[in-house]
Amino acid sequence: MKTRVLLADDHPILRLGVRDLLTAEPDIEVVAEAGDGLEALRLAQEHCPDVIVLDIAMPGLNGLEVTRRIKALGLPCSVLIFTVHAHDQYLFHVLQAGGMGYVLKSGAYEELVEAVRTVARGDAYLRPDAARQLVADYLERATSGPAQDSYEALSEREREVLLLTAQGYTSQDIGEQLSLSSNTVQTYRRRLTEKLGLQNRAELVQYALRKGLLRTQE
Repeated sequence: MKTRVLLADDHPILRLGVRDLLTAEPDIEVVAEAGDGLEALRLAQEHCPDVIVLDIAMPGLNGLEVTRRIKALGLPCSVLIFTVHAHDQYLFHVLQAGGMGYVLKSGAYEELVEAVRTVARGDAYLRPDAARQLVADYLERATSGPAQDSYEALSEREREVLLLTAQGYTSQDIGEQLSLSSNTVQTYRRRLTEKLGLQNRAELVQYALRKGLLRTQE
């Protein structure tokens, strides 16, 4: 039986290359493709694939939020994050969200095929260097106490405002996208800065980058 894969990335040319790579394998079948996070979530429910190869930075919903929602829905899909972010710190957040592995787009394509097969078996895919970083992150968090990650305490709407703010949108722009008034958006921003212990938009951008919510600038 072939491993059924949903491929989600907002770059059509990259999706084409990855699709050709995966479908060249006799045991892998790409059953659907998505160009944004909301479409990925919809197709995951429609096709219930074995593996979802998912970019972190996508329009609509980012990859980590898609992963959280897939797990909240109880879908039996293994999520494999496929990203340009060469920061192994993201691995902790990927696994925390319910993902099963993390592969860099700059790596060898053979690594992606191996990772798809690994998570399809129900195993986590961890490169040795990433695994070492994960252990270091775990030890740091364990010694710093049981305090909850502030991001996990944010509401869905607060996360949306955080992402759009970090992407450079004004209060009016965000209000138009989310059907909110500018005053309401500003209220959400005040709540964000209070909950996250931040002072301004620059710090919000840095926070979003650390959390893997934004695409790094090349």
